[in-house]
Amino acid sequence: MDDWIDYYDSTHTIYVSKLHRDLHFQIIARDIIGYISSPEAAVLDYACGEALSASQVAAVCGKLILAEPAPGVRGRLIARFAPNTKIRVRSLDDVHNMQEQSIDLVVMNSVAQYMAPDELDAALLNFRRILKPSGKLVLGDILQPNVGMFRDVTALLSFGLRHGFLKDALIGLISTALSDYRQLRTRIGLQRYSEEEITAKLKTAGFTVQRAHRNIGHNSWRMTFVARPPLVR
Repeated sequence: MDDWIDYYDSTHTIYVSKLHRDLHFQIIARDIIGYISSPEAAVLDYACGEALSASQVAAVCGKLILAEPAPGVRGRLIARFAPNTKIRVRSLDDVHNMQEQSIDLVVMNSVAQYMAPDELDAALLNFRRILKPSGKLVLGDILQPNVGMFRDVTALLSFGLRHGFLKDALIGLISTALSDYRQLRTRIGLQRYSEEEITAKLKTAGFTVQRAHRNIGHNSWRMTFVARPPLVR
């Protein structure tokens, strides 16, 4: 995951315009809010990125923890949300040391593809440890083995068409094709999981699992799963 952390800590071109970037985070915030079940909930957004709309999430929960591995991004998060007493910024090491059964909702969105399988397994076990018995894990934006880059391209173009940045999306795709992202994706690749594979991983970590009807974000070709600790009878 380290190479991807370095990439996202650089001046990258993953967002084709400011509008694309802002809409991306607004939609993710909206979808995360849909999983918050209580105004007192403690919510963890794991490897959250810039999290530009985190204030919207914090407004409907008791505490929002933004965990981010990239030090530059983490510094910007600290500066951006310093006035908001409901938001705390942490490193991934901090998450590893969090108190058991202290979190109501963990969200890890569009991150699993950048993790080695054993890294994902370790993260899932830790989520199981820190979640309350009534809590849930939302694992979003999982790439499927039979869905390639063409679907990502068409999803972005459709998103751009709906929201008025189609021209920027076309230009951005050309830029991305020539960028470090494409080279990194070619050299390292992205992890892809079938529904059966990700379900098996979650069950091995001690969760009960259900696939969500809709993915987090704009790309309907990817998958989201809701996992919970098993009920104790």
